[in-house]
Amino acid sequence: MKLYKSISNEIKDAKESFLQLKLKNSFKLLDLYIIKKFLGTFFYCMILIMSIVVVFDFNEKLDKFIQNFAPTKEIIFDYYLNFIPYFGVKFSPLFIFISVIYFTSKMATDTEIIAILASGVSFKRFVRPYMLSAAFLALLTFGLNSYWIPNANKARLKFEDKYIKKISTDYVRNVQMEIEPGVIMYIERYDAGTNTGRNFFLEKYADQKLVSRLTAKKISQDSINHWRLTDYLIRDFNGYKESIKEGTLMDTVIQMDPAEFFIIKGWSEQLTTPELKAYLTRQEKRGVANIKEYNVEFERRFSFPFSAFILTLIGVSLASRKVRGGMGLHLGLGLGISFTYILLDTVSGSFAQGGVLTPRLAVWLPNIVYALIGLWLYKKAPK
Repeated sequence: MKLYKSISNEIKDAKESFLQLKLKNSFKLLDLYIIKKFLGTFFYCMILIMSIVVVFDFNEKLDKFIQNFAPTKEIIFDYYLNFIPYFGVKFSPLFIFISVIYFTSKMATDTEIIAILASGVSFKRFVRPYMLSAAFLALLTFGLNSYWIPNANKARLKFEDKYIKKISTDYVRNVQMEIEPGVIMYIERYDAGTNTGRNFFLEKYADQKLVSRLTAKKISQDSINHWRLTDYLIRDFNGYKESIKEGTLMDTVIQMDPAEFFIIKGWSEQLTTPELKAYLTRQEKRGVANIKEYNVEFERRFSFPFSAFILTLIGVSLASRKVRGGMGLHLGLGLGISFTYILLDTVSGSFAQGGVLTPRLAVWLPNIVYALIGLWLYKKAPK
């Protein structure tokens, strides 16, 4: 009798172990199945939509390409191979949302989700592979936005400036800026082609009092921060006393970068994240107040990847329920929600640059709003 009970318990334990192992393997298969569906649909959707965008953009700019004799090699490698990743990452929330809505709605229509939940898999467990896929896409977009896209933007904008629309200039006039705390620089005109400027002034202040003033008729750059002054005059002030020094040529070190004279709108998108952080630190030390565009771009580099998690949660919660409208209704809702997210992200960034909101609050506001929507839909999702 004892032997029979012992054998029965061993058989029971073996069955439970087998069922647990089978269930564990089925979970792994489910994860792989959903991850494969998610990423496959995402990249297919991106390739399809970006192909259409490239065709429309090419037709729009074809006259410019012909008129300005743009080489085919540069059109392909300098422009479109940098155009595609820039706009692909920019609209990745749209691609993510459409992908999740599409394949999840198809699974719901085919009653696959009902079968999965009926087998004992919780909805929380069902969402896990979605979040793993979203994490992969979030890391991918962060890496691209931080390092690859800025360098791609330099080549793309350089091509646009040369063959499509002139956005840069070879010279600037009346440049005034604080290059160090208490050090004010002014140049009447600076020519980037020759790296020379004329009518240069450099004033140093201590306790809001002028202590030194340097003027030169001409200034030219030899190397980084190394400048040569022509026909210079230096006036040092010590109380009521003044000392004057003048000469024909003088080599000196001045902490200023001529590239900052030619900053145009959108320049922040050409800086990698470490470069952008260094630029913000340098400008804050100088006491420059008008750097909201750069603060917005810096904060967006970190907030943007979180949209992958938020829109994935909204998409799976919305599309996992089988409804009468089917996939068409889900896609319609998905397009509406993703476009409103991108719109809110753009508008809130404008509010920050206008001083209505702080850059950090403005950039994270869309994520906060849609995270609350996602949590509400998650609670309402079929369990």
